[in-house]
Amino acid sequence: MEFALLGRPPDAPRLRLDWRRFAYAGKFVTGDAGTAVAVADGVLDREGWPPDAREAEAEGVLGAVSFNRHHADPDAAVLRYVTVRADRRGEGIGARLCAFAADHLRDDYARVRIDVNNPYAYEALHKAGFGYTGERAGLAELVLERPCEEREARYAAGLDVYRERDLSDDERAFVNSRDGPPPIVDAPAGEGER
Repeated sequence: MEFALLGRPPDAPRLRLDWRRFAYAGKFVTGDAGTAVAVADGVLDREGWPPDAREAEAEGVLGAVSFNRHHADPDAAVLRYVTVRADRRGEGIGARLCAFAADHLRDDYARVRIDVNNPYAYEALHKAGFGYTGERAGLAELVLERPCEEREARYAAGLDVYRERDLSDDERAFVNSRDGPPPIVDAPAGEGER
C-alpha cells in the first residue's frame, strides 16, 4: 500500500470513486479541497494516474481524505471527508491515511482538525494522533485536533458524550469496551505533494 498527497486546494485533482464502495464518493469529484490517498501498490506509477474524474474512476484507491484551510482559523487545516473502500474497512487504513495527511499539513499549519460523528471514527482518529478538544460542532460532531496536549486525559470525556446518545447495540458495546486511548499509529512515509 502506498500513500500520497495528490494536491492542495484549489489545485488538487478531482477523484471519481465508486459510490457503491466508498462513503462520500461524490465529495471527491466536486469542490476545491485538497486530497490525500491510500492506494494499492504500483498505482502511483501508472501513467496518467489519477484520471480526470470526468472521464474515469480512480482505480486502485483504498482510502481518501479531503482537506481545506479552516474557515475561521488560518493557522488550522481541516480534514473534511474520510472514506475507506468497503471491503478494506477495519484494517487501519483510515487512521494511517489521516496520520499521513496531518503530518504533511503540519508543514503549513499549526494544527489539523476534524469533526467526527460516531465512536468508530473517534477511535480511528485517536489512533491517528488526534485528541478531543472538548468542543462540539454541528448537531452531533466532536471536534478533534492534532496536536492535542491533553489527548489521553480527554479521551474518556469524548466517549462519555457518545454514551449519552442513542447508539446501536454494536456502537454501545464498542464504546463500553474502551478503557483508554489507543496507541498512535506510525504515519506512513508516502509521497509528498505530486
